[in-house]
Amino acid sequence: MTDTIQYWMGDGSDAQQYLDTFRRREYYEPEKALIVAILEDAIHDYQKYRRARDAAGKERFREAEEWIMHRGKEWIFSFDNVCEFLGLDPEYLRRGLRELKRRDTEPQRRDRHGTGKHAA
Repeated sequence: MTDTIQYWMGDGSDAQQYLDTFRRREYYEPEKALIVAILEDAIHDYQKYRRARDAAGKERFREAEEWIMHRGKEWIFSFDNVCEFLGLDPEYLRRGLRELKRRDTEPQRRDRHGTGKHAA
């Protein structure tokens, strides 16, 4: 999970400290490892399929996004409950994923002169 989350969080020391808990995966009890796998799978699908053009990829992204962005604790395996169980801040993760998606949809930056063309 650290590689997946660290991809969009960057390499800052705060992010590193935040994820240190997950470095020792082999020490997890089986239940906690399962919860980590659920979160990791959803984040992986969100990242991998956010630019999908095919129907299957779009559906995987939609499902991951819907689960991650839904706020509530009515279901035992809701995103909020999974994060709480793992000691993670769900809003922090959501912000990072929204930022990743926003960067994908932001128009290409223009050069200094605003023409969008580059000298050959």
